[in-house]
Amino acid sequence: MHKWPESVLQQLDLVFVDAPFPCQGKSEVEGIFDPPYYEWFQFNKEFTEYTNFDECLKYIEECMIKHGPIDGLLGFSQGVALTKVPKVKSLIIIGGGKLKSPSLAKNAYSTPIICPSLHFLGETDFMKPYGNELLESFYEPFVVHHPKGHTIPRLGALLS
Repeated sequence: MHKWPESVLQQLDLVFVDAPFPCQGKSEVEGIFDPPYYEWFQFNKEFTEYTNFDECLKYIEECMIKHGPIDGLLGFSQGVALTKVPKVKSLIIIGGGKLKSPSLAKNAYSTPIICPSLHFLGETDFMKPYGNELLESFYEPFVVHHPKGHTIPRLGALLS
């Protein structure tokens, strides 16, 4: 987000929180960022079974209380878990996708998610099909497409 224009960042009061669980397996950001690496929850390769998801939601809610008041949340990739956090007034989702677990999907997507939402979808992101599915769960989502993959986009060209 350090590449986002100052005019955008000035509109936000950001609190950055590390995920609660150490990464299992090799991290895709090795060589870009220094360890340690964290993840919000774990899942199988089909994205249908999740571990520690409820603990993740509890952790996010505790962070919201500790650092609050917090009106909106921004999540990248696994940050799609934010769609399940109660009392959220707005969401920014970057590179996220619809959860595939039948039990989680039943709870998370049984009714439309009615809060302002901004979704960034990368044209070459492996999560793009899941991100498009996630859009169907929101009431009037605002979508920004960018030419990159599974990354936080640089907004300069997108805002021009």
